[in-house]
Amino acid sequence: MADQDLVKVLFVCMGNICRSPTAEGVFRQRVRDAGLDHRIETDSAGTHSYHIGKAPDPRSQEEARSRGIDLSDIRSRRIAASDFGYFDWVLAMDRDNLEILMAECPGAEQSKLHLFLGFARGRPEQEVPDPYYGGERGFVQVFDLISDAADGLLETIRRQHRL
Repeated sequence: MADQDLVKVLFVCMGNICRSPTAEGVFRQRVRDAGLDHRIETDSAGTHSYHIGKAPDPRSQEEARSRGIDLSDIRSRRIAASDFGYFDWVLAMDRDNLEILMAECPGAEQSKLHLFLGFARGRPEQEVPDPYYGGERGFVQVFDLISDAADGLLETIRRQHRL
């Protein structure tokens, strides 16, 4: 299959150890379950380089594992300029990271940038809160928000890309 036939999705948060790797893992599982892993590629990155090469936060991994999702192969990286041209969808977890992406993204690629929670149906939240400094409950809430948005995103991609 030619690379242009792949739909490429990038999830972005600040450090790429909590929210965006969770989103990558959840969405990757949804894609697998839908039998579309040969058509949709997923990745995640951070707007900052605090944790490059590190595995997701143990609390994120624990919450994901408790729901049957494995994040252990994901490693933190900072977003690269080439990501804006490569990925079809670049999804920020919050407005602060969206603003950073907008400042770094070439004008021709700006339409690829979205807030991830914009794909969650029936939720008043617009941003996935950073659970890093919060308690365990924050990781549960983040996973729930990400799960809802992943479902809506997959539906949108299937419709727009006729999958």
